[in-house]
Amino acid sequence: MFTLSRLKNWMSAPKGGPNDNNDEKHVAVLAFPFGTHAPPLLSLVRRIAAEAPVVSFSFFSTKKSNEALFSGSGNQDEFVPNITYYNVHDGLPEGFVQSGSPAEAIHFFIQAMPENFKNAMDVAVKESGKNITCLVTDAFFWFGADFAEKMHAKWVPLWTAGAHSLLIHVFTDLIREKLGDNKGADNGKSVDFLPGFPELEVSDLPEGVIDDINGPFATMLHKMGQALSLATAVPINSFASIHTVIESKLEVKCKLLLNVGPFILTTPQRMMYDEHSCLAWLNKHENYSVVYISFGSSIVPPPHELAALAESLEEGGYPFIWAFRGNPEEKLPNGFAERTKTLGKIVAWAPQIEILKHSSVGVCFTHSGWNSVLDCIVGGVPMISRPFFGDQRLNARMLESVWHIGVGLENGVLTKESTMKALELIMSSETGKIMRQKVEQFKEAALQAVERNGSSANNFNTLIEIVTS
Repeated sequence: MFTLSRLKNWMSAPKGGPNDNNDEKHVAVLAFPFGTHAPPLLSLVRRIAAEAPVVSFSFFSTKKSNEALFSGSGNQDEFVPNITYYNVHDGLPEGFVQSGSPAEAIHFFIQAMPENFKNAMDVAVKESGKNITCLVTDAFFWFGADFAEKMHAKWVPLWTAGAHSLLIHVFTDLIREKLGDNKGADNGKSVDFLPGFPELEVSDLPEGVIDDINGPFATMLHKMGQALSLATAVPINSFASIHTVIESKLEVKCKLLLNVGPFILTTPQRMMYDEHSCLAWLNKHENYSVVYISFGSSIVPPPHELAALAESLEEGGYPFIWAFRGNPEEKLPNGFAERTKTLGKIVAWAPQIEILKHSSVGVCFTHSGWNSVLDCIVGGVPMISRPFFGDQRLNARMLESVWHIGVGLENGVLTKESTMKALELIMSSETGKIMRQKVEQFKEAALQAVERNGSSANNFNTLIEIVTS
């Protein structure tokens, strides 16, 4: 695994001189500053920039996003000095007070695009004295195609999720044609015409594909699906063999599709400290006996679902580590933390990747965000899915119905009955053993992909060449 400390040491070592006028190259990096989009884009760019120290990289995101990503002085990356970061306008009106819905800030930001990026890029060009030769953007930014054409530059949009969710957005027009108007969610139709997918329920589709199709987020994703065929290359955070049929369909739609993941293995990651001694606690438990629970960095299930999960863990006597957002004393059943203090650990933060690699972990309760899915695959851990939004429901369907490395919950929610049934299936049944074997096979495929001359490693070299030459 690449770490930022290793990357910084590597950058300080002597490098060869510039060639092919690379010192005149200027790569603009446009980040989507919400959720888990900007960090993986920065990690990708740090690795590329480290391989091409004479190429200039300008990273564009909002002030709030940049403050979370960069900690050095000035506006230069402390780890890779040929990356300079710039703030773009977040679109929020002066004196704006957020109502509490994250979607509100996202909508204002989308409305400010692409002018906010253009203004900041003009500043970067003026300060550096170098015209932009390549645009590396979040795949959401369909306007990268227009920018690149006007600048006579390359456009490389990064899709941070899996190929299956990307294909849904490429096929949005077909899906809408087949399912009818935006009332498709209520018309009883299923989605049984997409190659490489199981039969999907309409509710498995990401928001905006057939419902609320005129909203700003849905419009952005629709335009993205239409524009990707214009990209020089489309890198995705995945690896060969996990989406074979779906990738073949995407390869027809894109000039060049590049699996360059999993990012936790191919791009620099921050070293995570185990402040709550989770790993030492895991050392005391038998193989595959512990339940790990994490619903991501922004999701908290509703109170009745939290109660159902807590009751299931306690009644089943399953050892657990629960990465819990908020105050567990307020949100979990009264006395649960005290009664289970010898059975499990409830922590505000956990070193997820290291926990999932530990032999004592038998299953992960997850929201099925793509980063977490990859963490579980690399750790060799089967999953119980409780998805909420975006591509999570689609990921959960693939885990259960195509890859057979996870299981969903009855009616998609945490009840005591559905939770106990899922736990027993994975932790105690022959089916659970088979799931563990299958996820181990995916793990081996991921590790092979990132080895020297592996598919992801070779694709990364191709990506570096495209961006910097």
